[in-house]
Amino acid sequence: MDVVVVGAGPAGSTAARDIAASGGRVVLLDRATFPRDKPCGGGLTRRGVRLLDVDVEPVVERSVSAVEFRFRFGPRVLHRSDGPMVLMTRRRALDVFLVEQATARGAELREGVRVRSVELDEGGATIRHDGGALRADAVIGADGANGVSRRALGLDPPPLGTVAFEGNVDLDRVRMPHDRMLFEVGTVPGGYGWVFPKGDHANVGVWGWKGEGPRLRAHLDRLCAAHDLRADELSDLRGHHIPLRRAGAPAARGRAALIGDAAGLADAVSGDGLFESFLSARLAADAVGDLLAGRAGDLHGYGRSLGEALRHHTPMSWGAKAIMERAPRLSFAMVRPPAAGRAMIRRVSGDTGGHRSGLGVGRALERVARRAALATDAG
Repeated sequence: MDVVVVGAGPAGSTAARDIAASGGRVVLLDRATFPRDKPCGGGLTRRGVRLLDVDVEPVVERSVSAVEFRFRFGPRVLHRSDGPMVLMTRRRALDVFLVEQATARGAELREGVRVRSVELDEGGATIRHDGGALRADAVIGADGANGVSRRALGLDPPPLGTVAFEGNVDLDRVRMPHDRMLFEVGTVPGGYGWVFPKGDHANVGVWGWKGEGPRLRAHLDRLCAAHDLRADELSDLRGHHIPLRRAGAPAARGRAALIGDAAGLADAVSGDGLFESFLSARLAADAVGDLLAGRAGDLHGYGRSLGEALRHHTPMSWGAKAIMERAPRLSFAMVRPPAAGRAMIRRVSGDTGGHRSGLGVGRALERVARRAALATDAG
C-alpha cells in the first residue's frame, strides 16, 4: 500500500482524494461509520471552497452574505459582502460528500476501524488496528484533536487547549435575519459566542480557553438569554476541543504527516479549521506525490510547505487574538469601520495577496498571545 490516511474527516478525505487522483493507492480509515455527525460550526468560507476545488452545492444549506459583531450583548456592527461570504453546511452531510469524492477517485474507505498504533521506520509505517495491520510507504494522521496519530508519532508538544459547547435550535426561534452570521465578542475568555443559521435550524455555541470548560454551560445560557432563547430549547448539545498549534510544533516526522485538527491548525482568532484542513491536505498530498515519485525520501517537505503557506496568516491571527484578549473593547472598535469589514471579507475570500504589512507586529503579538495561552491553558 502506498498511503494510509487515518481519519476520514474533511482533511483526511481531501488528502486521500488528491493522492488517489494522482495514481496513489490509498486506504482511508475511520473508527466511525458514515454518515456520522461531528460538532462544528459548519461554515465553508469562500477561500476554503476555492481551495477544495469541488462543487459543494449539494451540501450547502444556506448562504451567508453578512457578518454581525456585538460587544458584550450590546453595541453592534454589521458588514455585508457583495456575494456569498460563507456557505453553511452540516458535518453529517459534508463529510459523507467528501468521502464520496475520495472513493470516486479510487481511495479505499474502511469504516469502523479503530487505529491502535502507528509505528514508523525508514521504509514507511505499520498501522495497527482492531482488525489487524496495514503496511504503507507513508501515513497521514487526520484523526482530529483527540486522535491517536499525534501521540503515536511522538509529535509533541500537544496543541494548546480550547473548548466549545454548542447546540441547535429551530431557525424560526432566532430573531435575526437568516442571511447573516453573528459573533458575540468580549463574552468568553479566549473566544466568543455565535449564532449561525443553517437550513431549518441555527447552530448556537460558545468557544474559549480550556480553563473555561467548567463555565461553558453558563456562557451558553447567557448567550441564549441575550437572544430570547431558552437553553433547554437547544438540541444536540455537545462539547468538543478545538486545538491550536504551538509555535514551532512539527507537522511531519519521517514518512508521516499530520493535517487538519490533528496538527492543531484551527485559526487562532476564529476557531475555523476547515480552510486549514483543506490547505494542509493539499500540501500533504503534494509531499506524498514527491515521495512516491522518488523526488523525496520523507515528508519533511510538507512541514516546510505548510510553514510557508501559513507564515503570514498565523501571526496575524494570533495578533488579532492578542488584542481581543488584552483589549476587547479596542478590538471591537477596530472591527467597526467599513474598511475593517472589507478586510475581513477579503480574508475569508482568500483575496489577501499583497496584504503583508504589519507582519513583524503580528509576530510580536503572536508571542504575547501564546504566552497568555500557556498561562490559561493549564486549567
